[in-house]
Amino acid sequence: MSHNISAGTGERRTMKKLLLVIAVAVIAWLVYALAWPTRFAPVAWQPVPADTSAAKPASLAHVTRLAETAGTGPETVITGPNDALYAGYADGTVHRLARDANTRITQDTVIADTHGRPLGLAFAPPGTPAARAGTLYIADADKGLVAVDEAPTRTAAANGLRLLTDTANGTPFRFTDDVVVADDGRLYFTDASSRWPQPDYRTVILEHAGDARLMVYDPATDTTRVLLDGLQFANGITLSRDPRYLLINETSAYRVRRYWLRGERAGTNDIFIDGLPGFPDGISYAPGADVYWIALFAPRNALLDFAADKPVLRRLTWHLPAALQPRAAHESHILAVDDQGRIVANLIDKADSAYAPITSVEQVGDTLILGSLERAAIGRLAAPTLP
Repeated sequence: MSHNISAGTGERRTMKKLLLVIAVAVIAWLVYALAWPTRFAPVAWQPVPADTSAAKPASLAHVTRLAETAGTGPETVITGPNDALYAGYADGTVHRLARDANTRITQDTVIADTHGRPLGLAFAPPGTPAARAGTLYIADADKGLVAVDEAPTRTAAANGLRLLTDTANGTPFRFTDDVVVADDGRLYFTDASSRWPQPDYRTVILEHAGDARLMVYDPATDTTRVLLDGLQFANGITLSRDPRYLLINETSAYRVRRYWLRGERAGTNDIFIDGLPGFPDGISYAPGADVYWIALFAPRNALLDFAADKPVLRRLTWHLPAALQPRAAHESHILAVDDQGRIVANLIDKADSAYAPITSVEQVGDTLILGSLERAAIGRLAAPTLP
């Protein structure tokens, strides 16, 4: 009997010591997380509730995978000369993917290697002054805004990359994200963060510091100007139909901002659509359908929205091991929005087999071409009939 009592007492003492050690460790971690100097400076904000009046969801399940062996992470996919597809990959390479009438890939050629992380891609419109025909412009997260003169015989062996700009107003780009070329030859592009590089994109979202910028580069004068600063994770960018304005996705604010280029409102900006149900990434204008396609990287995270006005909680979250931090749900989701900012198509796939995350969407005829930051393949599906 006395032996059992002694053993029980010893176990309780061991348990108390263990709990004490855990309590001390937790207190030490809290002191470190809250008091240790760090660059991370979360800002309190209040997200607009998700719009529940969006178009009725439709299936995004029938996605065909293309170019599955080309590489990992074709973040942006666009069409270019001879209707080839162009995509930038995580290893820094940019590929030309020739295709047949059914969008089957017939040839894969590496045309450039930025030795960085190519994200946004754009060709100048035909006949654009101050920009040579066939020039491919690349928003490289690490390098800045670069260009390569594309030709059917080009390969990466003759790289020919030119750095156009990597700083504005004395502040270097840290996360050059997307680019579009206007009909006057100017390049409009985004820097998603002036503080954090692309691998820290989750930090940019969690911090919500508003350190992103919209800029314009003029090839005729070799100058870069900041048009807007204080943006929240400025991401995908596209020109309007006219083009009177630009649309810029603010990923961490669940909205699309409009910047006016022409007319009485030139130089001003407003919100084009707010309260999106997820994190907007790429955006493109579809002339044939007269809509803007928006790729949602992931749906909203309830914990992140709860912590939006609680910087201390977000600071603690940032210090957690990566495995314990909020993760993006595996969901493919794209929206079509008309020129009034109304959602007219809402395509979703939440299955384990979904092509996700989607980071770009471009309509080519009756086909949608999808890019992804993490997948190996490029996605293709039939464009839906729009109202």
